[in-house]
Amino acid sequence: MVDVSSTQPLSRPEALPDRQSDDLRDVAGAHRPIPKGKVLLWVVVLLFAADFARAVATNDNFGWPVVAEFFFNTTVLEGLWVTIWLAVVSMILGVMLGLPLAIARMSNDPLAKSISGLFVWFFRGTPLLVQLILWYNLSFLFPQISLSIPFGPSLAAWNANDLITPITAAIIGLALNEAAYMAEIIRGGLLSVERGQRETAEAFGMKPMRALWRVVIPQAMRSIVPPSGNQFISMIKATSLVSVIAMADLLYSVQSIYNRNFEVIPLLMVAVIWYLLIVSVLSAIQSRIERYYARGDQQRVVFDAPETVTTQEEAPL
Repeated sequence: MVDVSSTQPLSRPEALPDRQSDDLRDVAGAHRPIPKGKVLLWVVVLLFAADFARAVATNDNFGWPVVAEFFFNTTVLEGLWVTIWLAVVSMILGVMLGLPLAIARMSNDPLAKSISGLFVWFFRGTPLLVQLILWYNLSFLFPQISLSIPFGPSLAAWNANDLITPITAAIIGLALNEAAYMAEIIRGGLLSVERGQRETAEAFGMKPMRALWRVVIPQAMRSIVPPSGNQFISMIKATSLVSVIAMADLLYSVQSIYNRNFEVIPLLMVAVIWYLLIVSVLSAIQSRIERYYARGDQQRVVFDAPETVTTQEEAPL
């Protein structure tokens, strides 16, 4: 007989290690190793940047005390206001003119398409500085500007020298040049919207212009707004060209000061710092706008459920 009392209970086999769980890595919490070469490159770049900053800060030829003295000068601030005001007005007019030009460029009317294409070709193909000088000297070509019926009597007339002042020449030149670029930006945005969107709206009874304003343009804003921000930043810097036609912008204001005290470099640094401040603020605003319109394009992390393996026995007949 077997002595039951002396028999030891059977021990359960130890659980086998889950090799699959051991092999899994916490990918989300993993850190990519930083290459040593990249760290060395950053160190070298930072050393050069620090040395350059030290050389600029300690160089007496920059005249930093003069920069601090004239940074908030009344003449400089007035020129700064003219620069901002001129850029805003020219940009608004450029957008208002660029929209119909873009629509005309996309139309089936050959005349409207040709006129729009010719406008864009001319104002994008000639330098902005040349355009400003031509507008400022328009009186040499047309001493008198008149409003008349084609091949008929004149209804009104003005002296070109009285009509074309530095401010009008600057606004006309900047606005027309900007309109050519905005026409292409708007046209690209409209083309980014699927053709079926407009066709569907028209199928529901919308007129073509109503479908354009209510359906196409709101969807095209995603592609229009970000490059328009770049254009406005470029417009801020382009206003410095109006100094050649005696327009009292920021650059012209500092020029008028250093022509009296001969502190050329310090006054130019005043203009440089103000331009950098304006562009930095506009770049931050543009970045927020781009993030707003890119919300639908951001990547989303999708966690998929594990697939269910159907065996041959469980497969439906």
